[in-house]
Amino acid sequence: MTALASPAPFFGRRVVAAAFVLAVFGWGLGFYGPPVYLQAVREARDWSVVLVSSAVTLHFLVGAVVVANLPALYRRFGLPAVTKAGAALLVIGVLGWAVAREPWQLLLATFLSGAGWVAMGAAAVNAIVAPWYAVRRPAALSMAYNGASIGGVVFSPLWVAAIAAFGFPVAAAVIGAIMVVIVWFLADHVFAHTPQSLGQVQDGEILTPVAGAAAAVESTLPGARLWRDRRFLTLAGAMALGLFAQIGLIAHLFSLLVPVFGGPAAGIVMGLATAAAIAGRTLVGWLMPQGSDRRLVACTSHAVQIAGSLALLFACGADGVLLVVGVLLFGAGIGNTTSLPPLIAQAEFSKVDVQRVVPLIVAVGQGTYAFAPAAFGWLRTLSPAEGMPVFVAAALIQAAAIALFLLGRKT
Repeated sequence: MTALASPAPFFGRRVVAAAFVLAVFGWGLGFYGPPVYLQAVREARDWSVVLVSSAVTLHFLVGAVVVANLPALYRRFGLPAVTKAGAALLVIGVLGWAVAREPWQLLLATFLSGAGWVAMGAAAVNAIVAPWYAVRRPAALSMAYNGASIGGVVFSPLWVAAIAAFGFPVAAAVIGAIMVVIVWFLADHVFAHTPQSLGQVQDGEILTPVAGAAAAVESTLPGARLWRDRRFLTLAGAMALGLFAQIGLIAHLFSLLVPVFGGPAAGIVMGLATAAAIAGRTLVGWLMPQGSDRRLVACTSHAVQIAGSLALLFACGADGVLLVVGVLLFGAGIGNTTSLPPLIAQAEFSKVDVQRVVPLIVAVGQGTYAFAPAAFGWLRTLSPAEGMPVFVAAALIQAAAIALFLLGRKT
């Protein structure tokens, strides 16, 4: 008798691992990189803070426009080709930051870097993982999105050290070349496959649909109808507000911690926020019950962050213990602000609509948080106690995000 061949291992696990690596590079170069580039360009060219800060804002705004059109790009060119093009554009753009001699050259570089990094960002990771997972999608996405946090841990100090040792142009060329080689390999050997092409199904052996998930929703929202849908509007608004509060506070948190802890220790405390973000996202991904109201989970995550903002506020810029507690509580929700909205979309919209909803809510969020660092910087000028208006604003904005999540719940 001929022995039956054992089935191939579920390829989705490799997809999650590859998406994790993609997120490390995407956020490492496209999200955590620009603040470091800003300082490097200022030191090399002696350009104004306003000019270089405007380039950072433009980087994120261009990305918001491109990410809204990712589904159309995927349909026309395919996910692997778009991912490879995004990596190439990102590297060329970062090199442009490094070698720009005139302001117009810098602004041109931001168009390339902004357009490229979103093909390796939140919407892209969701598009890569979603075809492989339905029931286990929360856990799969949480693992893949943890690459974003690792990207900050690895690349923020790496960029600083590499630029100091070799100069910005050489650092950008070497790091960029390594990234392109790895991303192109993943695009050809991992992202090019689908469950159908390998004869597999979502979640491997698990065929039970998610309770209340997208497959159970029959209606679709074509064209402009989506922009009149209460669930979509509240989801997009809540994600945008959460990211605005989060990015605005994080952009200024280090400088507010330095007077208490000193520079090196303040950097360690900021690292605790990243560790808390990984832990918070992983716990939610693995422990969130099937069929649970994901909007309530998001509200809980924001409530924890509000508690963190209040702890930072009550520390009055002096109590080190409260500051650490505040950073940990605030950090615990950082990852969920990115990963939970796509999971809410999976549960509330049809499979066809999810392909539009996720890129659009990411685009709205990115277009909004691009202005957060400047807005929170202005808030710091309103009070002698610089941190007070920042922490109060973060708590109030996140409370508004909770209100929108609740407003969009099924009645």
